[in-house]
Amino acid sequence: MQARVQWVDNAMFLAESGSGHTVVMDGPEQSGGRNLAMRPMEMLLMGLGGCSTFDVVSILKKSRQDVRNCEVRIEAERADVEPKVFTKIALHFVVTGKDLKEAVVKRSVDLSAEKYCSASIMLGRAGVEISHSFEIVAVV
Repeated sequence: MQARVQWVDNAMFLAESGSGHTVVMDGPEQSGGRNLAMRPMEMLLMGLGGCSTFDVVSILKKSRQDVRNCEVRIEAERADVEPKVFTKIALHFVVTGKDLKEAVVKRSVDLSAEKYCSASIMLGRAGVEISHSFEIVAVV
């Protein structure tokens, strides 16, 4: 896996993934940015969310669950002093589907957290306190 990040100006950067996709990152005005794009630490949280949600949906589908939607809501806390690393991250999955089995949804979330989500496992090993929860929204 590869990526390239190019400084544009002030606190703005253009990032290109190895697969050829680009995204702009910018900082807040107080740090010299223009607040025109996501912050790099926000991108890290979104990557974590994408990684874990991919796992949960994949496991649910393999378990023959009729999943219709899956969203993860993430809340994070950072240290007050530099480096302002993440200290706590809470992931809350909202899984929507028909006749979803609670035990299967729990197992999917647990497997993502403990075995499959590289981002979650890496951050946990770095000392971030990570919690996972879920709720099921039934459709008829």
